[in-house]
Amino acid sequence: MAIIEAIELKKNFGKVEVLKGINLSICKGEIVAITGASGAGKTTLLQVLGTLENANSGKIIFNNVDLSNFSRKKIADFRNKNIGFIFQFHHLLPEFTALENICIPAFIGKKNKKATEEKAMNLLNLLGLSHRVNHKPSELSGGEQQRVAVARSLINDPEIILADEPTGNLDSKNAVELNKLFIELRHKLGQTFIIATHNEDLANSADRIIHLVDGKIV
Repeated sequence: MAIIEAIELKKNFGKVEVLKGINLSICKGEIVAITGASGAGKTTLLQVLGTLENANSGKIIFNNVDLSNFSRKKIADFRNKNIGFIFQFHHLLPEFTALENICIPAFIGKKNKKATEEKAMNLLNLLGLSHRVNHKPSELSGGEQQRVAVARSLINDPEIILADEPTGNLDSKNAVELNKLFIELRHKLGQTFIIATHNEDLANSADRIIHLVDGKIV
């Protein structure tokens, strides 16, 4: 069954048409790679699917619910509970420890502090970072920082994770490790991933590749 569907999604920035009628369907537990040249619309598609940007027309159906008519407040609440994000630049807050950075989305969602911190510790263990709990981002390697960002994306048990060029800032060794990690998380947690990437190895390890050219799926 589809966890998320896009129906005739179109998105303009001014007079520039970036998405030109996107139709796609992603099933629970799938790892789907979105590929295409820079400017093809990969990031915009992720932002629209993740409700960070509004489409100009078309629909997003999430678990059979049409998100089109949600208010801004309802969309923000929905996004916090259902969607995890991983970006090329990890966007960790420099003054906070690894543990604190992971907890932020749960605290925004007003979840219990003790339970959240326990869960964050479990995620750090799962990702092999239990020895880095109290380290700040400046004390972590690039690969470790991205793993903390992955843990943060998982803290609210999202239905789906959207990753935008997650290996773009990593060396080849750490990129391979992150690739393995996504497959492991799908296996252990049944996690669904949509990954925009230029990394051929990452794309080829996905269940499916969606190729964008000039805002259209080809």
